[in-house]
Amino acid sequence: MSGFVSFVSSGPGDPELLTLKAADRLARADVVLFDDLASGPVLGHARPGAELIAVGKRAGKPSAKQDHVNQLLVEHAQRGLRVVRLKSGDCGIFGRLEEELTALAEARIAHEIIPGVPSACAAAAAAGLPLTRRLTARRVQFITGADVTGDLPEGLNWPALADPGATTVVFMGKRTFPRLVAGLIGQGLSPDTPALLAEAVGHPAQRLCSSTIAALAADLAQSRSEQPALILYGPLAGFEAPDAADDA
Repeated sequence: MSGFVSFVSSGPGDPELLTLKAADRLARADVVLFDDLASGPVLGHARPGAELIAVGKRAGKPSAKQDHVNQLLVEHAQRGLRVVRLKSGDCGIFGRLEEELTALAEARIAHEIIPGVPSACAAAAAAGLPLTRRLTARRVQFITGADVTGDLPEGLNWPALADPGATTVVFMGKRTFPRLVAGLIGQGLSPDTPALLAEAVGHPAQRLCSSTIAALAADLAQSRSEQPALILYGPLAGFEAPDAADDA
């Protein structure tokens, strides 16, 4: 008898940002396959006695191979178990979801996708920033700063990335951001374009740092921090939200 797989989006890591459906699936799961960034307090919602299996991938660290993750999903579901595949942020954004969906489809295993709070939205909220603004920030774009080798991806749409009227969110881009910025400036984007580094969003170690793309690139070229991070740049990255206390 085939089981069932729920792809559960954990949000940025704060368990209070889990959706009700995500918490329900965790509470009923027999097996939870979780990523590194989806561990910690979120796993406290798992059913007592559920098998917890770490299958995360982190740059520069020993990581589970994608084929092995696919195999684990299929094997546990084929045992008739309720399986949760726990991914950080929203599982459909740079989460290799399609490869796992394909493996389940080929094995004819029923599944569902439960969306969550994207880490980009959580980072902006933590910094008190909107992602869009009428007239001056009409577009939001999400990009990955690293390909499968960890290098800056080839074939980037440089004119789009250097659009001064867009908010750009770079996932997994701390190591490659200096090279990205060199390309952006070469395309005419001002070195003084506001930038925000958001590390460990939704976790106790969360750190937000406002800068410019040029200054942040210089800092990251010297940084050895291994905290996961997002980088936002564009007209709103330097926006300062009104102090709610001033309006009271």
